[in-house]
Amino acid sequence: MEPIERLRRLALDAERGGDDLDPQRTVDRRTLALARIAALVAVGGAQPSFGSEVDAAIGEGATDQEMVEVLTAVIPVVGMARAVAAAPRLALALGYDDLLESS
Repeated sequence: MEPIERLRRLALDAERGGDDLDPQRTVDRRTLALARIAALVAVGGAQPSFGSEVDAAIGEGATDQEMVEVLTAVIPVVGMARAVAAAPRLALALGYDDLLESS
């Protein structure tokens, strides 16, 4: 399906527009996992969601550094407050339990 047709379906039928998007996915799974982390930052995603997406990203070969870069890359779009709120969630999902402890 052509990109314009996908966009048209999404625009005209929000509830069913995405039904046929997965079978023809052209974005690799690693990129998709990183994009989903960016989306979680944007919407203020919950800790369990960060855990799931970080696990998926790691499973597809993404590094901790790349995921942190995704967090910082979206700051101009989502704002510093969203990034600050997401940082501990991402850190915990990456296994950095001591992020907020004093040195």
